[in-house]
Amino acid sequence: MPTSTMFPTSSASASVVFLTSCIFFPLPIVFGFSIPPPSLVSSRSHVSSRLYSDSEWAKELEKAGGFTEDLTRGSFEREMKMKGLFDRSSDPNDPAVRKRSANAALLSWLEEEGEVYLSELSDWATAPHPLAVSTETVDETTNESTGRGLLARRRVNEGDELLTIPMRMCMTIGAARRVFGGEIVPEGMNEYLAIALLMIRENFVLKNTKSEWAAYMGVLPAVKEVNPTFTWTDEDLTFLEGSPVVAATKSMQAKLRREYDTLLGDQNTGLIHRYPNMFPEEHYTFDNWIWAFTMLFSRAIRLRNLKEGEALAMVPYADLINHSPFSGAYVDGRESGSWLFKDGQEEVILYADRGYRKMEQVYISYGPKSNADLLLLYGFALERNPFNSVDVTVSIATTLNDLLLVEKREYLKKVGREQTVDFPCYADRYPTEMLEYLRLMQMTPEDTRGKPLAAFDYTRTISAANEQAVLASIIEAVRNQLSLYPTTEEQDAALIQDKSLFQCFNYNQRMAVRHRRNEKRLLKRTVAALEKQLKNRGLDVNDLERAGGNTAGKVLEGDERRFGIKQRTALEERLEAMGLPIDLK
Repeated sequence: MPTSTMFPTSSASASVVFLTSCIFFPLPIVFGFSIPPPSLVSSRSHVSSRLYSDSEWAKELEKAGGFTEDLTRGSFEREMKMKGLFDRSSDPNDPAVRKRSANAALLSWLEEEGEVYLSELSDWATAPHPLAVSTETVDETTNESTGRGLLARRRVNEGDELLTIPMRMCMTIGAARRVFGGEIVPEGMNEYLAIALLMIRENFVLKNTKSEWAAYMGVLPAVKEVNPTFTWTDEDLTFLEGSPVVAATKSMQAKLRREYDTLLGDQNTGLIHRYPNMFPEEHYTFDNWIWAFTMLFSRAIRLRNLKEGEALAMVPYADLINHSPFSGAYVDGRESGSWLFKDGQEEVILYADRGYRKMEQVYISYGPKSNADLLLLYGFALERNPFNSVDVTVSIATTLNDLLLVEKREYLKKVGREQTVDFPCYADRYPTEMLEYLRLMQMTPEDTRGKPLAAFDYTRTISAANEQAVLASIIEAVRNQLSLYPTTEEQDAALIQDKSLFQCFNYNQRMAVRHRRNEKRLLKRTVAALEKQLKNRGLDVNDLERAGGNTAGKVLEGDERRFGIKQRTALEERLEAMGLPIDLK
């Protein structure tokens, strides 16, 4: 093609030819790149082309009747203002303004020190950054604040790269060792403890002025903005009375106190006593220790694909993303560089697990955590959580009329099981380990007929009578858990529905009421499911048969259809006794 056609002199013809050339080379559109008109390339510097290429590209597309989205600098913020989603205040004392300033400082630090590309505009061979920081997000179900979050600045497709953060910008045990030295942070030290020491130094000792992580410290919230249950007052914890979360909270509080006293507070071996200049007592307080662990439990990320194995890290910017149990996206590490040229460094990476609309909040998964875990470590619980569960305690009966009591205790000791065990009950299931444990607990001499307990396969139904006793014992354990709550599920529901009264409670108390109600709903569904199972499997009658020494197990009515279980044959029993790995099911 003649040069005059490829690079016309008039701006009008340049527009037409530029669009035509992009039709032949659609790759920049697919990846979000923008190529400025040739006239801009010759007349503007590299910086100018980055600033103006998106707007020129949008204009050309608009003329052609195509894409009309505003791609100029600040367009996302302008759209948020138009939709009433952006606070217009400029008062420096306004918390929202301070948050925006802290956000801007974090982004500038990442761009300048970490060379992280966070611009809303494209650069040469670099796509526009797809995310924007929101100073305030809310739970769509409860309308409770969920703090900062990341929004899609423009449409995001499944598989798109959302962010990359160099590992050198993260707070890890390696960073703590570089600061404090190997004597204070030796090999094998717990990562949480090491990073907690580093965070207190950066946020309190250096007071955000001399810290290399000052911008990152500036966006980290206060304890009261996170509110995990181990920071709650005793008054707030009373709203969780009856919930297993209370015991877990007390245990966590005691553990954090022990760790602080051992590492820092001990008058002889504590770091405050041994290195007073490095660990000043006025800054390495227990309150600041609690702040550090509040940040760690709620924000630290376990990176599993690093060259030297997995590592715990506080990852700036990435830890602003909120949790959804329905997300399949996880933050992880990788070696940085292109697929062809690796530079030996490592970075944190996140890809989109699904498509996002413009201005939609982006989520990751913190893992398959129950509401009890979320409330204890992150300070919130979810109304819809497919991983929600409630721990139910079961224990070996100590009645004197159990003729197999001694043998059961010996068997539990042999297989490494405690005599009292907590098992999670889910909305639609309970763990098979719970069934196996209770099948052992419900064994009688009529089942064994002199055979040792170890001869039976507890992964299968022992007998109809044994299985009936197992399911009945689960129902009893669940009902016992329900009896521990001072209020009913119906009373909690009525309290939540009385919006004027419910808003009189503080955040922790509202979260506690919602959580305990969800626990009760789950437990009630568990009882209903178990009662239905008793009926469907023909176990709701009296005088059911025992195993009578038969170790082959019993297939009950409907088990083959529901669970794929078939009755074991005598041949299969003999083969198993011989130690042959043959399954004839």
